[in-house]
Amino acid sequence: MIEVRNLKKTYDVKRRDGLFKSHRERIEAVKDISMRIDAGQIVGLLGINGAGKTTTIKMLTTLIEPTSGTYSFDGMDAIKHPSEVKKQINMIAGGERMIYWRLTAYENLWYYGQLYGIDNAVLKQRIEKLLKLVGLEDRANFPVETFSKGMKQRLQIARGLINDPKYIFLDEPTIGLDAVVTQELHREIKSLAKEHGKGILLTSHYLSEVEELCDYIYLVNSGELVVEGIKKDLTDFVFLRNQYEFSTKGMDEAIYQKLKSHICHVDNEAEISFENGKTVIESKMELSSVLAGFAIQEMLTINELHKMEPSLEQAVIKLSKDMQKEEIA
Repeated sequence: MIEVRNLKKTYDVKRRDGLFKSHRERIEAVKDISMRIDAGQIVGLLGINGAGKTTTIKMLTTLIEPTSGTYSFDGMDAIKHPSEVKKQINMIAGGERMIYWRLTAYENLWYYGQLYGIDNAVLKQRIEKLLKLVGLEDRANFPVETFSKGMKQRLQIARGLINDPKYIFLDEPTIGLDAVVTQELHREIKSLAKEHGKGILLTSHYLSEVEELCDYIYLVNSGELVVEGIKKDLTDFVFLRNQYEFSTKGMDEAIYQKLKSHICHVDNEAEISFENGKTVIESKMELSSVLAGFAIQEMLTINELHKMEPSLEQAVIKLSKDMQKEEIA
């Protein structure tokens, strides 16, 4: 398990005051972040602009040392033993960084395996296994410059697994890929966690991707943790509600008022409207069974009941707007 508590990172920056004068200013890139990543779990790290997300990842991958806070890596002090941590983690980035076009797929993996000091016999077997895992065994000896974007990204996954890491940091893994290739990679990412027991931290601008893949999500802003939890925790935090839309036979004003009273008794913050034969209810509560019970009681037929749950994207957008309003105020 990776666990960090109260991580902080400050920088002293030199600012100029005209031509001949300057002063030093302390910047807090990360103010206070605590989080954990368990083996077999996919964790999302989301950040509103200037969130401190990049700095947090650099600390987790031991590229920079935190100013204060604790970092436990499977019970080991990661701040004191960064070289040991590096052996057991890897990063998989989106795009075409970190792979060499003129080398073959096999040569790329061999190169990175040598950097990790893996025994040649072990490395040979591992490369063959990884190329098969990502579906590139038939392209092992082809130059990477002949690969499609999807094939290059699959090679990135193989490269990120070359040292058999316990924990993987995924940085925009599907950027620039079409829908079909994206879904293939999603399946592979899920397999890495659920079938191979890898702990994964995912950062992505595609919020639907985070929503689909992640078991748990951290949202940071201005170097501080704003909210954490499953998707519902985030949508509840910004008070986003489910929306129910349906039409009924036999609905009139009197029954509508009874429905309104019935729903408000369950959720006094619900909003209900009735227009052109359609009823729309917005509520944080689960109302499907409540509506079914009311329909039976009043002998109504509910047609085309649509329940629309708020998305992670809606939650992040609303939270971003709310924070902008607070800054202006």
